[in-house]
Amino acid sequence: MQNVYFTSDHHFGHKNIIDFESRPFTDVEEMNEYMITSWNARVGKEDKVFHLGDFSFLNQDKTREIVNKLNGYKVLIMGNHDRGRTRNWWLEAGFNEVSELPLIYKDFFFLTHEPMYMNKHMPFVNVHGHTHGQKYEGKNYFNICVEHWDYKPLSFEQIRDAVVVSEE
Repeated sequence: MQNVYFTSDHHFGHKNIIDFESRPFTDVEEMNEYMITSWNARVGKEDKVFHLGDFSFLNQDKTREIVNKLNGYKVLIMGNHDRGRTRNWWLEAGFNEVSELPLIYKDFFFLTHEPMYMNKHMPFVNVHGHTHGQKYEGKNYFNICVEHWDYKPLSFEQIRDAVVVSEE
C-alpha cells in the first residue's frame, strides 16, 4: 500500500538557514545528510511525497543527486525560493511532478507553500510551509516545515489525526 507524506522547506545547501532558523547542525553537509537520512527512514520507495516548497539552493546537478537519494514519488509545489527556476528545471532535477500553483488534496486540504488566508468559518485545512519555526493559530492551518517535525515528512494520517474538526 502506498503511503502519502508531506514536508517542506528543507533548504538543501543553504548554509545561512542553519543560523536563521537555529537548526542543530554544525555545517550544511551535516544538515543535508541528516535530512536525507530522516526522509528515507520514514518514506518507502513506493510512497508519495508532496514537498511544499523551498527544496534546494544547490545547482541542478547537486539537487538531482539529492532528489535521487530520496525515497518515493516526489511532487514539488514550488515555493518562493524555487520560483526563480522553471518548472522544467525542477522536473529535470528529478521531481516526478511540479506545480507552480497550490493543490487540493482529498477535497479538504489546501497544499500551499505560503499560508493562505483562512478564517474560522472555513471548513478546510491549509497544509503549508514557508514560516519555518512560526505557527499560525487555529484548526485551519498545519505547518509542515521541517523544523517542527525533526526534519521528517509527516504522513497524511498524522496530519489528519492532528487536525481537530469540530462540529459547530
